[in-house]
Amino acid sequence: MTDPADRAAHRALKPVICYPVETLPRPDMALYRAALASARVTGQTLAAPRDAASFRVPAGHFFRITAAEGPQVGDLNLWHAHDLTERFYSGKTRALHGTHVGIGDRLWSCLPFLRPMATIVRDDLDWYGIDADGGAVHDVIGTRCDPYTGMLLSGTSYHHCCHSNLTRALADATGLSLAQAEPHVHDVLNVFMCTGFTRETGQYFMKASPARPGDSLVLFAEIDLLGALSACPGGDCGATHSSDAALCHPLRIDILTPEPGALHGWTSPPRNGYDRSHGR
Repeated sequence: MTDPADRAAHRALKPVICYPVETLPRPDMALYRAALASARVTGQTLAAPRDAASFRVPAGHFFRITAAEGPQVGDLNLWHAHDLTERFYSGKTRALHGTHVGIGDRLWSCLPFLRPMATIVRDDLDWYGIDADGGAVHDVIGTRCDPYTGMLLSGTSYHHCCHSNLTRALADATGLSLAQAEPHVHDVLNVFMCTGFTRETGQYFMKASPARPGDSLVLFAEIDLLGALSACPGGDCGATHSSDAALCHPLRIDILTPEPGALHGWTSPPRNGYDRSHGR
């Protein structure tokens, strides 16, 4: 096709941020940091390599994900602990905060709830920033490795990809069958994963995670949470995923309980206030 006469003019238009966030309620980061400083570990679980673990976090507590032994990507799902229909909404989190999340950003729940589920309080990889290729860590753009895409691309069945790991973990945590649990598994926060989009083709890319042994991401639970974390079979995702080829490490999840009174004035956020009339 012949380029239209106004091609250059259209391509020169300045971008407009779709969702300005200046009016979003701001988390009290000073309060959260002070509460975290005196919080003590009251629970711990381990996501084994190429497997997933579930955990529960009461509202007003923290959870810490640690690359315990070496660089390892984790795929995180979150649900309301008492209602699986309220779950992490990676797409809206991306629209509000960007392709990668960091300190002060919040993980939002799906419609019609649309409220903060968790707030990132500390990030040992905050130093990474955005590299020359547009790569950054902790993305909300990847969906999770899954056996269906593996079958589509390679004709093989691989059962220890993140989707399957999360399905097993949720089934075990709730007593649901695998068939009942699977529809509740959703797009993830890719903890410690370094990703971006290629400039030339816009394709999703990954690089080896910069996480070092002991690096962690700490989040504050805004509501009662049920979580599941998969230690991705891609290990640091520097070369591959959905296979047994990569070196993988466990991920540790610690639950931290603040001292009584440390969160004075904080309240768990209510459900979104829209009346759901939809114009009728």
